[in-house]
Amino acid sequence: MSDRDNLFKRIIRGEIPCSKVYEDDEVLAFHDIAPVAPTHILIIPKAGIDSLNELTEASAVLAGKLLLRASLLAKSLGFSEDGYRVVINTNEAGGQTVPHLHAHLLAGRRMTWPPG
Repeated sequence: MSDRDNLFKRIIRGEIPCSKVYEDDEVLAFHDIAPVAPTHILIIPKAGIDSLNELTEASAVLAGKLLLRASLLAKSLGFSEDGYRVVINTNEAGGQTVPHLHAHLLAGRRMTWPPG
């Protein structure tokens, strides 16, 4: 279970402000404070799921909502046709810095491969 005081839980509870782009009962999306692309939005579940490793059959629909929200934001913000990248880092070696599942929606520049 996610640490009660991790950064994203504090943002979800409203203790730390964020620049929201979307919110519903299950998902919150906001601009990253250290963007690596002209558009860099974090999409997080409000449920305490530490990483992809913690997903279960019961949380599969919620995981799908993160990806759906990335697609819908790309369309509503006008960069779906140009292209974008969705990244989910898992654990330390995978680049995850906050122990709370989150997707990075990146757009506004050409993405390279491999991502590094």
